[in-house]
Amino acid sequence: MVLLSFDIEEFDMPLEYKGEISFEKQLSISQTGLKRILDILKKYNAKATFFSTVVFAENSKNLIERLLSEGHELASHTWFHSDFQENHLKESKDKLEELFSTKVTGLRMPRMMPVSKNAVEDAGYSYNSSINPTFLPGRYNNLKVSRIYFKEGKVTQIPASVSPNFRIPLFWLSFHNFPLSFYKKLAADTLKKDNYLNIYFHPWEFAEIKDKAFKLPGFTVKNSGNEMVERFEKFVSWLKDKNYSFGTFQEFQKQIES
Repeated sequence: MVLLSFDIEEFDMPLEYKGEISFEKQLSISQTGLKRILDILKKYNAKATFFSTVVFAENSKNLIERLLSEGHELASHTWFHSDFQENHLKESKDKLEELFSTKVTGLRMPRMMPVSKNAVEDAGYSYNSSINPTFLPGRYNNLKVSRIYFKEGKVTQIPASVSPNFRIPLFWLSFHNFPLSFYKKLAADTLKKDNYLNIYFHPWEFAEIKDKAFKLPGFTVKNSGNEMVERFEKFVSWLKDKNYSFGTFQEFQKQIES
């Protein structure tokens, strides 16, 4: 099963690099990208999971309602993208459920930040996908964490996919910077070994973000915007041609725990 997921959030990455961007622009860029993602998924009848901050969801209600109506899953990306307190775990889950009358069972922390396993369980989540089981300089060193899903208390941990050999991460930056043929090879190897693929992206990758005011490094904006739309569509089409199935995290959890 292919687990496509998208962290839908206010596009605050320029602030990490001392760039300038208004809050309104943060939202509009992510909203533009989300529309493009939903159009591609609809074209290929591919289901996905969307981890949303409450801030983005409150300001994008029509888009959240659209993704739910098209059979996708809504999960929590906490309340804000750049400000986290432990109480946001339960508060964000409750707020998203209240706003959209849907059952929120999953969590992904902003920037894959570590979080207390007890707090996640106490907040009522049944799965957490906040681990990239690889080494990324300046971000994390998770080389000793299981590559594949595992149980931690009552919560199922579903790490992002890395290649079976050398733990090469298959996350969004790899997708932008590797030749697509090489990325496909890693994806196929992972699907063969693990029987599933968990890869994640962001809506702003599908929008125009090559603005000098943002001060973003080249590796973060390579193959973004229309180039990302085209690249991602080719990838989804390739997966479809290979007869891989697409599912939400809730569907996957039900499958592995049945």
